[in-house]
Amino acid sequence: MKKLFAFLAVIGMLSTGANAVFAQEEENVAGEATEQVAEETAPSEEPAVAVEEMAEAPKGIHKQIKAKFIEGGAIFMSFVLLCLIFGLALAIERIIYLNLASTNTKKLLQNIENALNDGGVEAAKEVCRNTRGPVASIFYQGLDRFDEGVDVVEKSVISYGSVQMGLLEKGLTWISLFISLAPMLGFMGTVIGMIEAFDNIQAMGTISATAVAGGIKVALITTVSGLIVAIILQVFYNYLVSKIDGIVNTMEDASISLLDILVKYNMKK
Repeated sequence: MKKLFAFLAVIGMLSTGANAVFAQEEENVAGEATEQVAEETAPSEEPAVAVEEMAEAPKGIHKQIKAKFIEGGAIFMSFVLLCLIFGLALAIERIIYLNLASTNTKKLLQNIENALNDGGVEAAKEVCRNTRGPVASIFYQGLDRFDEGVDVVEKSVISYGSVQMGLLEKGLTWISLFISLAPMLGFMGTVIGMIEAFDNIQAMGTISATAVAGGIKVALITTVSGLIVAIILQVFYNYLVSKIDGIVNTMEDASISLLDILVKYNMKK
């Protein structure tokens, strides 16, 4: 199910990006055709005024982003976009998983204590089986070894807690990779763009402000895009780390409470 969520998210984002690029190309073709028709049919002064008004008219944010994406170059901008898509897909999958992993530990402990008093260890294990989340899984492993003593239960809870913590942190290394990779790709595009700008200067034999400025502008777009992607993914990464720390603290606190309940139950027996 988790892989399905991630796969659907990736496919949706890829299709959205592709549609945006194709839509931009169609708009460019339609705009060129409209300008040609206007130049052929309208008087000489009116098309100039219309073109000036269109140039001065503010564009929407969505159109500006698409224009900058195409302006920055398809190769490196596509790699930066892929970093954003895969990073967001992993982050969304982790958010869903962590939200499903959250458990009302106070209610769970109360249900386990009531089950121990009414039906013994087997009834408490049944409560854990019917409850989702890592806390319930840890409790089940501890209750399953209750006959071996409280010390064994404690070791089992600690060992299985480490396993659950590894499952909670699954995928964070890949998000961290995309956070580092996006600005690096942006810087690489900038360096290559600067090299092309200096190649143009060398070919012309003189410094042209227009040629140099255009090449540098295109090169810097990739850097800005990479930094924006890294910032977005960093926010999600910090949220996930904070969420995991909260769940781990809850697991440790609940495990101590479970051991106290088992000690009391053992003394009653």
